[in-house]
Amino acid sequence: MSATTDGMHEERFLQSASARRLLSRPELGSVVGAVAVFVVFALAADGFLRASSLSTVLYASSTIGIMAVPVALLMIGGEFDLSAGVLVTSSALISSMTSYQLTANVWVGVGVSLLATLAVGAFNGFLLTRTRLPSFIVTLGTFLMLTGLNLGFTKLIDGTVSTKTIADMEGFPAAHAVFASTLTVGGVDVKVTILWWIALVAVASWILLRTRAGNWILAVGGNADAARAVGVPVARTRVALYMGVALGAWISGQHLLFSYDVVQSGEGVGNELIYIIAAVIGGCLITGGHGSAVGSAVGALLFGMTSKGIVFAEWNPDWFKFFLGAMLLLATLLNHWVRKRAEAAK
Repeated sequence: MSATTDGMHEERFLQSASARRLLSRPELGSVVGAVAVFVVFALAADGFLRASSLSTVLYASSTIGIMAVPVALLMIGGEFDLSAGVLVTSSALISSMTSYQLTANVWVGVGVSLLATLAVGAFNGFLLTRTRLPSFIVTLGTFLMLTGLNLGFTKLIDGTVSTKTIADMEGFPAAHAVFASTLTVGGVDVKVTILWWIALVAVASWILLRTRAGNWILAVGGNADAARAVGVPVARTRVALYMGVALGAWISGQHLLFSYDVVQSGEGVGNELIYIIAAVIGGCLITGGHGSAVGSAVGALLFGMTSKGIVFAEWNPDWFKFFLGAMLLLATLLNHWVRKRAEAAK
């Protein structure tokens, strides 16, 4: 009898522990929301469940998700970046104008763009750690400077607000294949950005869950002073996180360039809020120390399903921002409720 009772207690304990682990997952709320949105559009839109439609949804999600992943890591580290949207455009502009002005292989422009974009990320991180100014102020300043530089340099060099075509330049087909190609899988067209997105989610999850750097990110986001006291390199971690955002901006910028072969200098403004929204919907806290790369991917998927699902369902697209805002509030409230339940169950 005693052995049976002990076994029942042990089973209840294991079930309770499993429930606590599930409730503590930062992406739980976004997964529930994603399932609900998927069901709604599957019922409301006849063509939503077609393979080609789902591919379109994944593509729309990947263009947000590539940036949402490093933005999520940055937010877990307790910071955020208002310059991320225009940095994507800056990356594309630098690559295009460098290649065109030097009449060089487009890979030269791609390489220069990588170095310049990473330098902007390092600048944000370095200025933040040196001045101890809020990331809002630092990255807002970078946002305004990049917005002006994008427009000013494009007009100065090309005489218009858009770059010249580089589609006929050496190296363009290879760069297009890497950053903007379409693969056919089982008769369905799949954009290469989806593969970039999956790879970034996998790498970011490995860093966050399996490396010492991941522990540093969580520690810095949870309490930077306490992390510094136990030897965590807070400054280096923050700089690396901003450079991670810059790397995502470079990938997205090259996709933008090699998809359309010209770039409008005013693009990207406002996209930084979409990246942040995707990360928050995915379970990241504005205050830092909580979140996951997988959650940011689910947040981006929610964005993709909503933006394309409204089109497939033939609803008025003017309502899109309303649905996006409602998802943000509902996901935030659900995440808050889940965390409270998880803490109460401990």
